[in-house]
Amino acid sequence: MGQKVHPIGFRVGLNGSWLSKWYAPSKEFGTVLLEDIKIRDAVKKKLFFCGVSRVRIERVTDRIRVTIATARPGLVIGRGGGEVDKLRDEIHKMTGREVYIDIEEVKRPETDAQLVAEGVAQQLEKRASFKRVIKRTAQTAMDFGAEGVRIKISGRLGGAEIARSEQVRIGKLPLHTLRADIDYGFAEARTTYGCIGCKVWICRGTERTELEAPAGRRGGREGGRQPRRTREE
Repeated sequence: MGQKVHPIGFRVGLNGSWLSKWYAPSKEFGTVLLEDIKIRDAVKKKLFFCGVSRVRIERVTDRIRVTIATARPGLVIGRGGGEVDKLRDEIHKMTGREVYIDIEEVKRPETDAQLVAEGVAQQLEKRASFKRVIKRTAQTAMDFGAEGVRIKISGRLGGAEIARSEQVRIGKLPLHTLRADIDYGFAEARTTYGCIGCKVWICRGTERTELEAPAGRRGGREGGRQPRRTREE
């Protein structure tokens, strides 16, 4: 049996941090965790067409700060901040706590794995050709600066009787390299003939360490080489 590791959870503390930041006693932990799940579900359901990539939740005593990373901040905020106020009131009724909402813009949604996965799922729901969709989406991510892309879809592809998997991979995707910035996203396409799962891995670069620096730059002036002496010296 294959041993699978979540690419983002594998790198927590190196390339990112937890999406929930709080502490709760053991008796209250389950209640608070369920609250987080309900908040995320409510935000995703209400703002599904606004391209919500991730929802970060921070708690201090009875206050909750919800940070929403979205590709369309204008739609989330609404005219005069009306939409944000409605969302704040909904979360307040749900939790009974003081709520603050921050909006964060996703600069390049084409290289955000969660948004790419949701985009593929939406196209599959519209009965687009699955092979064309995953190839075009992967190439678009590469054009916008990704170093590697892998898209895998599984289910009754094209309405076939037997479920199967299709995938496309372009560029490099060093999943075992901890310092590699690997983004991962998952979405489901609810089609008339069944549910199709879509997984996306995107490599957005690798940090270089001092040990990997070019040999000519490791020490001393001009790569550690001493200047050549002439006969006059």
